[in-house]
Formats: sequence, C-alpha cells, structure tokens
Amino acid sequence: MTAIFRRVSKSGVAIGSAIGAALLAGTLSGCVKSKGELVVDDSVGVTALRDPCPRVAIPEYAGDVTLFSDPKRTDSGALDVTASITNLRSTCDQGQGGDKLYTIATFDVLARRADTRGARHVELPYFSTVMRGGNVVIAKRVGTVSIDFADGQDRATGHAKAASYVDRAQATLPDEIRNRLSRKRRAGDADAAIDPLAQPDVRAAIARATFELLVGFQLTDQQLTFNATR
Repeated sequence: MTAIFRRVSKSGVAIGSAIGAALLAGTLSGCVKSKGELVVDDSVGVTALRDPCPRVAIPEYAGDVTLFSDPKRTDSGALDVTASITNLRSTCDQGQGGDKLYTIATFDVLARRADTRGARHVELPYFSTVMRGGNVVIAKRVGTVSIDFADGQDRATGHAKAASYVDRAQATLPDEIRNRLSRKRRAGDADAAIDPLAQPDVRAAIARATFELLVGFQLTDQQLTFNATR
C-alpha cells in the first residue's frame, strides 16, 4: 500500500503521546544489528570501518500494536486486531560521491482480527525517525499503512515504506579518527595496549557519525504500556 506521510516538527517532538521518553530510551537496546559495524582484531586494531549509511531498525516495544474492542479492557476477550512489523529491508543510495545519503526502508505489516464477519478496512499509523548518536532525534514523520480483510478472513497483510536523507559529511568519520582506528599496532609500540575505541574523543566521533532510521507503530501511551508490560 502507498504510505502518505505528514511531517512532525524538526525538533523531533512526537504527535500526541506516540513515542514516550521510555521508547526513545530503549532505542539502542531494541535495535537490530546491521552491516557497517566496526570489526576489531586484537592484534592489529580495527580491520574494517563502518559505512556511512544509516542503520535501519525497529525500536523495542514499537514493532507490535494491539487494538481492543473496548478501550477500557486489555484482556484476551476484548482483542480486536493485532499487527506486527516484519520483513524490514533497506537500500542506501550513496549518490556516487554526492553530499546526501538516501535510505529507503520497506516493510510488511501482518495483521490478525478476532471477528471475521464482513470485509473490513483498518489503518494503522507508524513513524519513521532519524536519530543521531542513539539519542538525538533529527527528523520524524508519521504515515499510515492500510490493512484490508476480506469477509471471513482473519489475516491480512499491508505494505509500507519510509525514507531518510542524511548528510554524507556528518555520517563520515574524520580522517584523523579513521587513521587512529585502522592503524596497525605492533607489540612494543607505545600505544599497543591502548584500545582506540575506549578513548572518549574516538567514541564521541563515532557517535556523532552514527545515524539510524527507526521504524515502528505510532503508539498511544496505553498501547506502549501494554507492549512493555505484557
């Protein structure tokens, strides 16, 4: 299905109460790992450097949503629709040396309903957020994925996508940091026993150059609490 986005303020403030502070705090712990990680060999230091493309992930607690027929109930007898984000994939266009990195993430939403009588159309809001360094929101958008159940059908699938632009220069490690990370160290060198990744300025530089495109359901406080406590 085609997703229609509406912008949220550049400060990253969520519309309503969709992503609380607890969700943002759990971003790093809930992210899936992707390519571009630093590869460290104890004998020679860092052997491969991250690519500048944003990592794409689903934050903890944001990959599922549950709708209830009675808003005052959260028991199994009031279950209406449940849905999960799956098959999250991404492509990154590095623009042949251009100054922007364009990332597109596509995903499926698998939904199930309790009452299969009649055809039904359901729209589920989702967000896409660009974060820097794991805790700074750069941009946020909200879209809607459509789910269409046929009469008698209890399962249906929707499709959606999200996108982000990131400045290449901001997502690239400075040459001085790259050289410190990739320089081979030999036994006897003055800094042979020093882990460059443990140095505060190196860690800060890596954080500043690390971007993520996070995708999840735009949850209410009640839905977020349900996901976190079930």
